[in-house]
Amino acid sequence: MPEPLTPARILETTEDVLRRFGPAKATVVDVARALGVSHGSVYRHFGSKAALREAVTQRWLDQSHTTLSAVADAEGPAGPRLREWLAALFAAKRRKAGDDPELFATYMVLVGENSGVVERHVETMIGQLARIVASGVRDGEFTAPDPAATARALWDATNRFHDPAYAAEWSRPGIDEAFATVCDLVLRGLRA
Repeated sequence: MPEPLTPARILETTEDVLRRFGPAKATVVDVARALGVSHGSVYRHFGSKAALREAVTQRWLDQSHTTLSAVADAEGPAGPRLREWLAALFAAKRRKAGDDPELFATYMVLVGENSGVVERHVETMIGQLARIVASGVRDGEFTAPDPAATARALWDATNRFHDPAYAAEWSRPGIDEAFATVCDLVLRGLRA
């Protein structure tokens, strides 16, 4: 008996098709063929090629949300949690870029097509940072009159370590030391 056709299965197969053909050549027909179904079956789950590409982009960006959210919402001092959150984000981005460079390049194209998905992702990330900052303020560890604005500034200040535009730098010598120095700097700036 064949596996049921689910959105998750379609998205997994779409990743494989994108890896094989790239974003310019991959089609819904290619995805359907790889699944052994008609392209109409794929369209029943995703109304258009654009919707499918947006969903696969969303899935890719969301992969780090659960881990980072757990760090943001953990108990304990905010400073170590902030450092852990930033380190986890950097590690996740490095893995994505290094483990599968072809798919990473493909996703960079898709991310460019789906600015709404990217904006929601960034807002989720900044929201997690804001929760860490707010807990640090509440516990007297941090001084930040506006945790949301501070979170946005932290996101911007650490851009080199999570923005895919800098992916080529993530494997260079000295990048870990540079990351540690930036973390130290932002934590000193937040201390009450």
